[in-house]
Amino acid sequence: MDPLLAARLDRSAERVRRHVASPHRAEPLGLRLARAEAPTPTVYVRYPPCLSIVLSGRKRSVDDDSAEQEWGRDRFLITPVDLPLMARVVELGDQGDFLSVNWRLDPAVVAEVASQMPRPRHEADPGRLGAMTPALADAVDRLLGLLDAPEEAAVLAPLLSREIVLRLLQTDQAARLLHAAHHADADVVGAAVRRLDAALAHPWTAEGLAASVGASEATLRRRFRELTGLSPMSYLKRLRLGEARRRMLVAGETASRASAGVGYLSPSHFSRDYRAAYGRSPAADTAELRARMRAS
Repeated sequence: MDPLLAARLDRSAERVRRHVASPHRAEPLGLRLARAEAPTPTVYVRYPPCLSIVLSGRKRSVDDDSAEQEWGRDRFLITPVDLPLMARVVELGDQGDFLSVNWRLDPAVVAEVASQMPRPRHEADPGRLGAMTPALADAVDRLLGLLDAPEEAAVLAPLLSREIVLRLLQTDQAARLLHAAHHADADVVGAAVRRLDAALAHPWTAEGLAASVGASEATLRRRFRELTGLSPMSYLKRLRLGEARRRMLVAGETASRASAGVGYLSPSHFSRDYRAAYGRSPAADTAELRARMRAS
């Protein structure tokens, strides 16, 4: 790794270690900080539109219908729309921990900055992970530096937000970032996600979902693939499994009740999908998670 890039990431990691327990400082900056001291089981994570960076260790995520990808300090992920991921920490860094930071993307800021720059060249298929650059790492590090100087945030945070967007537009993920500039109300994917959220247990079909947002099935499928890597029905399955897991863990619902509550008609179908996603049966997974919560 480039020494300058490594130094920026190391300094950012130290900032996160100091402030990971202070979300009240991070949230006003659009930041969400995370730390783990051991590899984790697969978890369901719903990312809002954001930039996600690993500062220490490595994680493995599934953000399309089947393929896993492992990434660490040298890569970053942009999620231009609300995206359900299956992810787990697979490796700790040199300091014995895993650290990550998510920064919330503001579509209005992306559109503003993009309008003042030459249109970036779109590579045919750069992959869903971007290559971290020293310039991007430096801008993010200076935003994290405002955790130590909250009194300066009102002036500097808007400037740094625009710089981060500029640096992202100079990476191989520029095309994906530009999708975040679409106004949510005008985008069929955003409209479809809101429909699914509002009626998760509805017996959706791809055709019915497309009709509900005034799009053709082919258009909706293409737009979902471009923005999320998932088909609409795979996206729905992620949402249902994540909500069912939450109901079992938090509300104490049985697998049968939780699966029916999110739209599964067959308990055996739910069990198969759940095991494929989380590697364990619903009962075994819930028991393991509760044990971890009691031990923490």
